[in-house]
Amino acid sequence: MTLLSIRDLTVHHGQLRAVDGLSLEVAKGEVLAIIGANGAGKSTLLRALAGLNPPTSGTVHLGGRDITRLPAHKRVSEGVALVPEGRRLFRSLTVEENLLTGTYRKRPGPWTVARVHELFPWMADRRRQSASQLSGGEQQAVAIGRALLSNPDLLLIDELSLGLAPVIVRRIYEVLPDIVGTGTTALIVEQDVSQAIRVADRVHCLLEGRSVLEGRPADLTAEQVEHAYFGIGAALPAGQAGEGQLT
Repeated sequence: MTLLSIRDLTVHHGQLRAVDGLSLEVAKGEVLAIIGANGAGKSTLLRALAGLNPPTSGTVHLGGRDITRLPAHKRVSEGVALVPEGRRLFRSLTVEENLLTGTYRKRPGPWTVARVHELFPWMADRRRQSASQLSGGEQQAVAIGRALLSNPDLLLIDELSLGLAPVIVRRIYEVLPDIVGTGTTALIVEQDVSQAIRVADRVHCLLEGRSVLEGRPADLTAEQVEHAYFGIGAALPAGQAGEGQLT
């Protein structure tokens, strides 16, 4: 079942065409990783899906509903939650208060504060601690928990590993199966290609706002991914299965 359908989406960031005629689909319960170098349009895509960057043209459907022109706050009610680049916690609030901001437009579903504490056990003991005292990895965990508390159908995570130590990144990615196991679909923007390929069901590589490579990680060669990522030449065929496509 397709949850998210994007058709010919173009989004400008100022005068720059950051997303250029992009089309893709994401199935319910899938983990899709969007990879690409700086300036490829990854973050603009996520912001457009969250309703923060209005599209110039194209359409976005969620669960068959057209949400192309919905403002951000209404997209939360429709089931879209964004974990923004840089986490964007309220530093003057406690851990628990930051989590509870995610319940402002809470939808019916499995995610509660207690369930988030099960996902990240350290939060229960430190729920009254100021968010300003948390490490980068702890802030990322709170930002994810905050987004989950709206009970989204589609969880958007922008630059999950940015600025975090590899061991912290691995710990956060370890909880991803528990998240999608509840029925949540995840779309992750990631610069760490090896990490993205390890956790994703499918990968899309963006270059100058266009999808230049897509497929299942098992069907993509390292050379294909490298060429698509840096835009250097044509990729080789993706093995006998032929699932990887260079466009």
